[in-house]
Amino acid sequence: MIKAIIIDDEKNSREVVSELLKDCFNEIKVVAKAGDVKTSIAEIEKHKPNLLFLDIDLPDGTGFDILKNVDYSNMKVIFITAHHEHAIKAIKFSAFDYILKPVNSGELIKTVRKVLDEHNAVNNALRFEAILSNFGNSLPELKKIVLKTSDRIYLVNVKDIIRCEAENNYTVFYLANGTKIMVSKTIKTYETLLPTHDFIRVHQSHLVNVNYIQHFD
Repeated sequence: MIKAIIIDDEKNSREVVSELLKDCFNEIKVVAKAGDVKTSIAEIEKHKPNLLFLDIDLPDGTGFDILKNVDYSNMKVIFITAHHEHAIKAIKFSAFDYILKPVNSGELIKTVRKVLDEHNAVNNALRFEAILSNFGNSLPELKKIVLKTSDRIYLVNVKDIIRCEAENNYTVFYLANGTKIMVSKTIKTYETLLPTHDFIRVHQSHLVNVNYIQHFD
């Protein structure tokens, strides 16, 4: 049985998520619900959930304040958020999944199934490190990005990315230390994610960090 906790400052949103889980996922049991940081930390420490539905904006802080104060090593997290551009960008940078408010049943079911099918929980620490680092950065430029390959997860400093190259529906990252990482997302995805003042599209297939450009031919 998968133990889940729903954290959301809106009671109606908590109930919608809870009912959808009850109706669609027999293997998930909601063991607690909470609407603020203090109560949430206590419930997580008490129940030690496997799955956390986490709102970002709470009355006494943020969902990230909760993550900073609990053991998240064995938890999978799905963020719940209203449209908050910087927060969503931080979530995408860190390879977490999220659902937007108001909660759509189809999107929630699809996202939960995707998260339950993941087999890389051992690398959760890297993603949490990235999300806490990125959301703690008040600047619009985020510092760390999670790159997922078919068999592992990499935590990469954005400043260490020299360039990205498109290979069909994949993107190859070339890093300053000589490492190459291929991920199964298009270069268009990263053009919208990476800081626009540091990365420029010099060709249909190439995205380049301007800090590594020495000259133009």
